[in-house]
Amino acid sequence: MDEDDAIDALEDLGLSNYEAKVFAALQRLGTGTARDVHRATDVPRSQVYGAAESLQDRGLVEVQQSKPIQYRPVSLDAAQSHLRGEFERTQERAFDYLEAARRQRGEGDEEREDIWTVHGRTSIDGRVEQLIDEAERRVVFGVGRDARGLTDDLADLLRERADAGVEVLLVGDPALGELFADSDVTVMQLPADHPHGDDPVGRVVVVDAETVLLSVRDRRDDPELEEETAIWSSKTGIAAVLIQLIDGGLGDAASV
Repeated sequence: MDEDDAIDALEDLGLSNYEAKVFAALQRLGTGTARDVHRATDVPRSQVYGAAESLQDRGLVEVQQSKPIQYRPVSLDAAQSHLRGEFERTQERAFDYLEAARRQRGEGDEEREDIWTVHGRTSIDGRVEQLIDEAERRVVFGVGRDARGLTDDLADLLRERADAGVEVLLVGDPALGELFADSDVTVMQLPADHPHGDDPVGRVVVVDAETVLLSVRDRRDDPELEEETAIWSSKTGIAAVLIQLIDGGLGDAASV
């Protein structure tokens, strides 16, 4: 990372462009006047004063009332702490507003839960984690024989839910039995002649017999370049039909 990258990052944390440049310059200078900062940056001298005052208000710069005025940055640990606090407070205010806006929909409004589409492995991982984390009674998670859809975080979450009393059924490679040997997760395998026994199309998640997620992967020579797309639905007619079909297929699975 060079100075331009660092300034961009400081802007992402809430500083203006001039504030970021002045703060970075003071890190190099240690202590300096507005003229010193102006010479070390492309910030107009007239703008250095305002940027430095703003940085002082943020707790990032100390000011010595001398002639000329001297500016000195606080320690990096202190600056990091101040910026982290500002970020967390801003985030909290934003999400407080969003929560209030969500509640304004009113308890009498009907929410439609139709079929939703999720693209990308990371986004699908997040949705799967959320669905499993919300399970109250039962989770069925199918990943096929290659188990590419079972991340370490998902494996830990399955153990946690099983420990919490949720019935967790994992359908996949028999080798997964060793991975979950010390947990209450039940591992089952599909028979070798099952249509998807050797060629898994993605992953399947069923939660509390009312929510279902199905994903498919495109076929590429390099697994790292594969794209995954999922659909999920909850408390709908289509979800009920899909869950019934999945539950019916589990009759062909055998315990590991």
